Amino acid sequence: MQVNDLLEPSVRIRELKKDRVNFVLENVDLGFANSLRRVVMADIPTVAIDMVEFDTNTTVLPDEFIAHRLGMIPLVSTNCDEAIRYSRDCTCLESCQNCSIELVLNVACNENRTMDITSNHLDVVPRGGYGWREEVDDGEEIAKRSENFGHPVGNNDPSVPPILICKIRKGQQLRVRCIAKKGIAKEHAKWSPCSAVSFEYDPHNRLRHTTYWYEADIKKEWPLSANAEEEETPRDDEPFDYNGKPQKFYFEVETDGSLGPQEVVMKGLTELQTKLANLILGLKTDPNDLDTLGGDGSGQLPTANGTVAPPTGRTTTGWGQETSPGGAGWGNSPNTGGGGGWGASTTGGGSAWGGNSGSGASPSAGGWGANAAPGAWVAGGGGWGTGSPARNTGWSSPNPQTQTGWNV
Repeated sequence: MQVNDLLEPSVRIRELKKDRVNFVLENVDLGFANSLRRVVMADIPTVAIDMVEFDTNTTVLPDEFIAHRLGMIPLVSTNCDEAIRYSRDCTCLESCQNCSIELVLNVACNENRTMDITSNHLDVVPRGGYGWREEVDDGEEIAKRSENFGHPVGNNDPSVPPILICKIRKGQQLRVRCIAKKGIAKEHAKWSPCSAVSFEYDPHNRLRHTTYWYEADIKKEWPLSANAEEEETPRDDEPFDYNGKPQKFYFEVETDGSLGPQEVVMKGLTELQTKLANLILGLKTDPNDLDTLGGDGSGQLPTANGTVAPPTGRTTTGWGQETSPGGAGWGNSPNTGGGGGWGASTTGGGSAWGGNSGSGASPSAGGWGANAAPGAWVAGGGGWGTGSPARNTGWSSPNPQTQTGWNV
């Protein structure tokens, strides 16, 4: 089941219906197939009810419950990419006809019976109708909308059962105003155009990608799917291929009706291609980029950890520092010799973190913020609290010999 790199990816449609498609994707790896599945579910924009204003609600359900049910009703979102703007890209203050679709629901029960309030009671407010809060010129998106854009899926279609919102009795009423906006399922699941997306590979389990628990007969207790007919049945004595990879993926994409299955798959491929192109673009570096080079091309390209590449003949050994030959430190600029520290400016062989070990300090002594004669930091060498006249390097070491431990 090794993938042949010389073969191009291919798609073979096995079944296509109004709300679902079944196809076989070949000559791709598992990562690509799963990426397509995730993009189809979560990255394709649709229209869904995002805000609900309640005027009257005397039903038995609270406002939040009804608002959630209204948001999950799929709306026709054909050509959603060009037919409506994102709210963040619109120039209006709250909502307008270019970035929103307004729907109203006003139902009251005056008879002694139980009445169902369904998605068929949702009506789209026409452009320029009552409810829009500001006058905004129609954008080019308006002309690209279909006749039923923003309407509930299956609205007034006898072949499609309506979606139940709630039930009311005599004397009860529900009156709300809804604003539908454009979004993707990464923000909320109500914007997902799919109700289910799945794929299967290796139906005969040649790659041992799963383990079946069984009592007596694995073939009877774990029957094969219909996809197994697409591949040759393996022999019982067939050796295991350690380098095998899946090359056939059997997809089943079921939509909620807001978009057709063909549009969902094609937009998913386009979105995945865009994501990969942006990733490749982000990984590329252009040495001729004037902005990176400081405008005139005289600057230096950044290297690891945000440091700047030094000029020819200079060396750097810290983060963001520039040192003379032999210098070392983080953010320091030592003068001569081998001195260096954190923010230090040293001469000779002195070394201090934040210190200035110049003429008043011993060339070999130093400390944090120290500018001292021999015996700095409580007499003697360069330790913390050391009292030995020798050059101790331990911290609080009572031993006059050179120690390196803490409290040894």
